[in-house]
Amino acid sequence: MAISKDKKATLVAGLTDLLSNAQMVVFAEYHGLTVKDLELLRKLARESDVKIKIIKNRLVQVAMKNTSTFKNAETSPLTGQLLYAIGSDKDFASAKVLAKFAKTHATLKLMGGFNATGESLSQDEVNTLGALPTKNELIAQIIDTLLSSVNSIVSGLEQQTKVTA
Repeated sequence: MAISKDKKATLVAGLTDLLSNAQMVVFAEYHGLTVKDLELLRKLARESDVKIKIIKNRLVQVAMKNTSTFKNAETSPLTGQLLYAIGSDKDFASAKVLAKFAKTHATLKLMGGFNATGESLSQDEVNTLGALPTKNELIAQIIDTLLSSVNSIVSGLEQQTKVTA
């Protein structure tokens, strides 16, 4: 079924608005995912403040040309049956959501993305960003490391007081 010109214009306007606030856009091939799988992916994405869009690649290219950030982005990789994860935070949430989902659903293949400055990201770069811990996870790791040293010192002092007592 063909989409009317008005509907296309509405889709492009909505996507342009999303892209203008995007910190990262990740695209992936979703061929072979069921509707139930896509619903689960959308649920996971909503929890991370990521928007999942399945829209014609040509309309995405038009919307990208309408934004200052992605105006000059290389759009040649946008071919095939793609879905787009658009994140507006700085924690690489869009890459993380898709990478996490791809671990349990082999038919989802991360293909690439665009960062906040409009530069293209390769498949390997997106996979790497998806594997990075979040800011809160890093803070927790640092606190754990610092506390383990303190706990070791306290434990050693307690043992020393028991020996001398």
